[in-house]
Amino acid sequence: MQSFKKIIAVSLIFAVMFATSSFTVSMHYCCNKLVDMAVFTKAKVCDAALQAQTNPSKKCSFEKKGCCDNKSIVKEGSDNLQKTTFKMENQNLVFRHTFFYAYINLFEGLVQNVVPFLNYDPSLIPKDFQVLHEVYLI
Repeated sequence: MQSFKKIIAVSLIFAVMFATSSFTVSMHYCCNKLVDMAVFTKAKVCDAALQAQTNPSKKCSFEKKGCCDNKSIVKEGSDNLQKTTFKMENQNLVFRHTFFYAYINLFEGLVQNVVPFLNYDPSLIPKDFQVLHEVYLI
């Protein structure tokens, strides 16, 4: 149970961090093929080794100026988080404490059945008072 709470807490931390942070993914395409991809920085453009390769289709060559393309994906972070305060009044605190204490102790069983008057003798009644005063329960 404790490890489950820790996993949930860490996942919520990462969710808030991802929602509030911003980043950019930059991609460089040559001949409609992804050449370089970078996160937080600009992607590198075609280097001399790629320009020296031969292209069998001849539709797009690395020597052409308009063949390469840069694309970027920008994820904007949000700053509209609201800070909440948890203020508990004394009456609510006493009620919750009493409620949880009573609820937890509700399910505790006794070790044995305790009868507090087991060792005491009943009182002696010398006369029947109902008959003496002629008072009957109906």
